[in-house]
Amino acid sequence: MDDCIILSQDRNSIDLFIKSLEHGPEKFDFTDEGSMDKYLGVDIERLPDGKGFTMAQPYLIERILEAAQIDTRMTNTRSTPVVGPLLSRDSDGPERQYDWNYRTLTGMLGYLQQTTRPDISMATHQCAKFNAYPKLCHEKAIKRICRYSLGTKDKGIIFRPDPTKGLECHVDADFAGGWSSGDTTNPESVLSRTGFIISYAGCPIFWKSKLQSEISLSTTEAEYIALSMSMREVLPFLNLMKEISDFLPVSASPPKMICTAWEDNRSCIKVAESPKFTPRTKHIALKYHHFRQFVHNKTIVINPIDTKEQIADIFTKPVEEKQFEYLRRKFMGW
Repeated sequence: MDDCIILSQDRNSIDLFIKSLEHGPEKFDFTDEGSMDKYLGVDIERLPDGKGFTMAQPYLIERILEAAQIDTRMTNTRSTPVVGPLLSRDSDGPERQYDWNYRTLTGMLGYLQQTTRPDISMATHQCAKFNAYPKLCHEKAIKRICRYSLGTKDKGIIFRPDPTKGLECHVDADFAGGWSSGDTTNPESVLSRTGFIISYAGCPIFWKSKLQSEISLSTTEAEYIALSMSMREVLPFLNLMKEISDFLPVSASPPKMICTAWEDNRSCIKVAESPKFTPRTKHIALKYHHFRQFVHNKTIVINPIDTKEQIADIFTKPVEEKQFEYLRRKFMGW
């Protein structure tokens, strides 16, 4: 292990643990960096009121802008990282104008979005699809993410724990969103996109924007597959929360951990809660029903949510500016 974080509410426990590493039978050779304000390039800063902290990566964003040959003094910023229509292969489109390494940029942006900037997840993922042969339209999409990042360089995630909230998952899907992009000969153009974000005590923990691996036949099916994909992350996380709840309590929840999932498609909720298959849903593969027993025993509770309040919308498609800023504020705090 190269780097690790040691957390405890008791400073003496930390000191004893460090001493055991250094003087125990293993004789670990390590450096104690003291209190945590930077970790793997992430700036960590406590909020002035002491009730939370922020995580940001301004130096990585500077490196990304430099790699993309962005002149920060002459470049206008953007209010959102992505606009429609969705990207396609654009095989007959114009070639790129610049010689910077496209794959390097998508790799750096991928690390940024997965660490502190979930607001660029969808934009980054759709650009990474075209690493093999990027065209001018893909280059422009990368440039837009960079210009958006330039205007929000010092921003990240604001973690302000809310003891009244437990484990939550917001999940959404964009049904065949790429169909209108013009690449109608490519089967991938009709794949739906899944987006979800898992949070605990109101703080984002894990998020994902990903194309579904098979073609959905309806909005309901696309939403249900997205719900199932998110549950594959939620269920192991529930087990983890059970293990650490004794010594890292956040709220006075009952011992049985419960996850509340927020879904904006009522037909999808009906399928998840139904005890039997219907003629309209029997074609859905069995692997997408793996979590229904947890819905049945109330370990997972699925609630409806208004589309305008669905923060996972950011992870599935381009969102207009005001709505984007509203949803971003809900889960990133700014």
